[in-house]
Amino acid sequence: MKSILKSLIIIGIFCISGNIGGKNKEQTDSIKAKPAESDRNVMLNASNANGPRQISIGLPSEDVSVYENGLPAVYSSAVQGLSTHWRADASLKKVGLMQINETAIATGNIAYAVNSFSCIGSDNFQGVFNYNTNHFGLQRFDLGTSGAINKDWLYAGSIYQNFDPGSFKLRFTDYWDRTQIYKAAVTRKLGTRGTITLQYKYSNSRRLEQIVEMAPFIYVGDGSVKEVPGFSLGTSSYTPIEGRFRTLDMRSGKVSDVGLNDESQNHGNELMLNSNYTFDNGLQWKLNAKIMKSFNSYVWIGAPSINKVINGIEEGTENNPDANIYYINGTEDKFTGMKQNRIASFHYGNIKSAMITSELLHTISAHKLRLGINQWYYSALYWSNTIRFDHDVKEYPTMLSHSENSAQVSNYAMNHGGNEYYDGNENKLALYMTDNWDLSEKLNIYLGTRAEYYRYRGKNLPYARFDNFHIGATIPEKQIIVKPIDFKGDYFNYALAATVTYRLTDNLGLTADGTMVTRRPRLEDFATPDYPSTKQTQIKLGRAGIFFNNNWVNLTSLVSYIGKTNNRTVVNISHPTPGNSETMASAFNYDIKTIGWTTDAVIKPFTNFNLHLLFTYQKPTYKKFETTVTFSDGMSKRINATGNNVTEIPEILIEIDPSYNIANKINIWTSFRYFSKTYANLSNALYFNGHWETFGGVNYKVNESLSIGATVINFLNQTGATGTIAGSELIQKDEAERFKNTWMAGKYIRPFTMEFSASIKF
Repeated sequence: MKSILKSLIIIGIFCISGNIGGKNKEQTDSIKAKPAESDRNVMLNASNANGPRQISIGLPSEDVSVYENGLPAVYSSAVQGLSTHWRADASLKKVGLMQINETAIATGNIAYAVNSFSCIGSDNFQGVFNYNTNHFGLQRFDLGTSGAINKDWLYAGSIYQNFDPGSFKLRFTDYWDRTQIYKAAVTRKLGTRGTITLQYKYSNSRRLEQIVEMAPFIYVGDGSVKEVPGFSLGTSSYTPIEGRFRTLDMRSGKVSDVGLNDESQNHGNELMLNSNYTFDNGLQWKLNAKIMKSFNSYVWIGAPSINKVINGIEEGTENNPDANIYYINGTEDKFTGMKQNRIASFHYGNIKSAMITSELLHTISAHKLRLGINQWYYSALYWSNTIRFDHDVKEYPTMLSHSENSAQVSNYAMNHGGNEYYDGNENKLALYMTDNWDLSEKLNIYLGTRAEYYRYRGKNLPYARFDNFHIGATIPEKQIIVKPIDFKGDYFNYALAATVTYRLTDNLGLTADGTMVTRRPRLEDFATPDYPSTKQTQIKLGRAGIFFNNNWVNLTSLVSYIGKTNNRTVVNISHPTPGNSETMASAFNYDIKTIGWTTDAVIKPFTNFNLHLLFTYQKPTYKKFETTVTFSDGMSKRINATGNNVTEIPEILIEIDPSYNIANKINIWTSFRYFSKTYANLSNALYFNGHWETFGGVNYKVNESLSIGATVINFLNQTGATGTIAGSELIQKDEAERFKNTWMAGKYIRPFTMEFSASIKF
C-alpha cells in the first residue's frame, strides 16, 4: 500500500490539483499571531432563506462562492444556481468562512467564500434528524446518518427535503422552492495515515425566487417607499395567476406554450473522490476530484416600467396613431388603470464539469509549506428565450393584451431583447504555493502565489436582437442568416498574496496584507450580442491595521483599498419614450475603486455573554463608466456614471450580534445589521434609505439527544425596497424631482418570519 501511494503522490502532484480547505493546518498553527476572521453568521440571509449571505468587500457581488470538500459546489452559478445543488444540511460536519487571500491563491477568486466539509463516516453508528418550519407553512426535513461497515470501512448518507411555499401563495404551484438532495458516501480508512472517500450526490430542485422577487411600490422621493394600495410588500403576489406564457425557442424557432413551474427544473448528478494521506516524514497529501452533469433552468421576470392607461390608451401616447390599445386579456374591454410592463427570460443550460485539486503540505523548520494544483474543466450549452407582457398593478395581477397584426396578443417582442446564447467550455490549469513562515515568536509572514493557464472555446450569437430572433432566422434588411460564430482565448492569469503580522506585545500587534488577482472573460461574458473585452481584469486589495487580543476582547481594525479594472456587467436599458417597451441588454466595461475602514470585535465582558461588533465604512465608485446606447428607432442616450457610487453597495455597514448562554442549555441570541443609503440607478439620482436587517432566537438543548429552537427574521418588521429600480437606468439627477410619488417596481426586504426547529441526535 505504501509503495502504491508513493507512486500516486508523484503522479498526482504533477498531473492534477489540490484541496482548498478553509484554514489549513499551516494557518491554524500560527493563528495566535494573526487577527481573527469570524465566520460572521454566513447562513443568516435576509434575502434568501436557502443560501449563504453575500459579504460585502466593496465590489459588486458576483457568485457566492461555496466549496464542498475542497472543490466548488458548482463551478459557476451563472446558469446552475448554487442553492439547487448545495444546502447547509445534515450531511455537513463543518461550515466556515475562507479568508480572502486563501480564496485568491487556491481558487483564483477574490471574495469571502463559504467552506463546507461532508461527514465521511464514523466508527459507531450515529445520526441526526433536523426539522424546520415557519408560520408561512415551510416544511423542511433533513436526515444524516453514518457508521462503520467494519474496522476499515465507513459509510455516510443523507436526505434533504425542502417544501417552501414562500411568504405568499402562487396559484399555479404549491412551492417557491421544492428541493431534494441525496448523498451516499463510503470511506476506506488507511490505518492511522488517512482516508479515501467516494461520495455520490443527486439533486432535484425547482426554484422560483427570481419569479417572485419583484413587487410594485410608490417611490416617495426622499429615499423611502410606500406600498401600493391593496398590495403588501413581501406578502402579496405580483406574478400572473395563470403562470403560463408563449415563447419562441431561439435554437429551433419553435413557438411553445410553457409554464413557470415546468421551466424551473434543475437536476444534478455528482460523483466525488476525497482522500488524504500522511507519510512517515510528516508530508501530507490531499486529493479531491469530482465529475458532475446537470440540466438547469430558471425564469427571471423583470419589471421595467409602470404607466397610467385611460380607456386603453397609455398616458403620453394620446397623439400617436400607432400607439397600442390595451384590453383586459381575452375580452374586448378597454383597460383603465396602472399598467406594468414586464420582460421574462426563460433560461436553460446543459452543464458538465470535471474538477481535480491536489495538495502537498509539509513543515520544514519554521516554514509551513503547501504546493497545489487545480485542473478544472467546465462545459455549458446555454440559451434563453425572452418575451414581453403587460398586466395591471395589483395582487394576483390580470394579464393585458393589445392589437398586433389584426390580432390581440398578450406575449410579444419574442427574443427581441435580453436573450442569450453560448455553447462552449473553459479550462483552468493552475499551480499554486504558499509559505506560512514564523520568522520569530513576534513576526509571521504569509506568502502565496498562483500561476494559471486559462483556456476557453465556444460559439455564440454576436448579432443585434430583433423580433422572433433565433438560429436560422434572417436579419431584417441584411439578408444574413443567424448562425453560431466561434470564439476562443488562451491566457495566463496569476494571483499574489502577502500578509505580515508583527506582535508588539502578547496582546497587541500590527498586520498588513496585499492580494492581487488577474482574470479574463468567462463563458457567460459571451452570452450577449456584445463581444466582451479580452483586456486583462485586475483586482487589487490592500489592508493595514492593528489587532488586540486578551481574555475578554478580540479586536481587529483595518484600513483597506480595493480596486478592479475592466469589470464587465450587463444592464437592461429601457427606452425612455412612453409607449415604447423596447429594452436593450447592454454590456459595460468599467473600473471600480473602494477605500474603506473596518473594525471587527468579539467581546466577552462576563461569563456566558458574547458580543460581536462590526463597523465598516467604504466608498465604492465607478471609474471609466461611459457609453452611448442606441435603440432600434435610432434614439441615442449617453450614460456617464464615472465618479458615482456603485449601485446597491452601502457606504456604512454595522453588525451587532449579542448572545447569552444559560447553564450550557439555553442560548439567547440576536443579530442586527445596518445598511446605509444605497443608490438605485447608475446616475445616483434615485436611492433607498438605510435599513436594518434583524434576526433573533432561542436555542434550547433539552438533553444530549434533543435540541429545539425558535428564530424570528425581521423582528422590527421593516418593509421597503432594495437593489435597483427597474427602468430607471437613464434617469438623471436633474430629473429626480419629477419621480416623487411615482409608481415603480423593484426588490423588497424579506418579511417578518417566525421559524421553529428541532434536532434529534441518535
